[in-house]
Amino acid sequence: MKLKLGIPKGSLEAATIDLFRRAGFQITTSSRSYFPAIDDPEIECMLIRAQEMARYVEDGVLDAGLTGRDWVEESEAQVETVADLIYAKQSFGKVRWVLAVPESSPFRKVTDLQGKIIATELVSATRRYLTANGVSAKVEFSWGATEVKPPELADAIVEVTETGSSLRANKLRIIETVLESNTQLIANVKSWKDPEKRRKLEDIRMLLEGAINALGKVGLMLNVEKKNLAAVIAVLPALKNPTVSPLSDGEWLAVNTILEELTVRQIIPRLKEAGAQGIVEYPLNKIVM
Repeated sequence: MKLKLGIPKGSLEAATIDLFRRAGFQITTSSRSYFPAIDDPEIECMLIRAQEMARYVEDGVLDAGLTGRDWVEESEAQVETVADLIYAKQSFGKVRWVLAVPESSPFRKVTDLQGKIIATELVSATRRYLTANGVSAKVEFSWGATEVKPPELADAIVEVTETGSSLRANKLRIIETVLESNTQLIANVKSWKDPEKRRKLEDIRMLLEGAINALGKVGLMLNVEKKNLAAVIAVLPALKNPTVSPLSDGEWLAVNTILEELTVRQIIPRLKEAGAQGIVEYPLNKIVM
């Protein structure tokens, strides 16, 4: 069994490969090849632009692939959604396609753009959004540098953003959100019905979701006397109840828990004050729920 898997080439490439690394897969790319190596004999990888991924998965060229929900909607491809993977190139969160205009523009809402020109790479989804709002406007495909087109080449744009910093740098103001998107693991309908391929995809989903669950979290181990256990546990904002195990010395316990990494620097001193000893912080690759 070989699962043909599409890896998104471009802005999501590095984040995707790093996510697979956290999940336990080593993917090695080369500037001279569109076929990355992976240390799993049941998977063959291919680098494909995210914009085209859904079409190749729908046609069966690929069994599965990772791409944005935005590009699945744009192509209207008939594919199976295996997993929602909430990560992006910068923040591991969702991205937004927004309707934006120059800061000096009089436009305040989508209906103000009746009869105007809108530039975007997301043409079909933008047209559906305008239709849903009763607006008739000319939607032009943008080959890039979309932010610089208003006001000379377009009245408004629909562009993807994570933080809005690029739009602000180009003196653009967001009017409305057209759609939110996140990365998805999608599968060909026929491949999803194949028992071997489906099981492999479900395994990949579990490991990828585990890697995402571990982002920004660390493990913490410590020892504490029984008499101080309540004070120590009161300090810990655990993912679930911490694991407490007896030590060879009957008066001492071992405590193991998971914390948000940003909180550890405040918590460790409080744990020490509460009587904890032998405090060890360690990194996490996966948390499988």
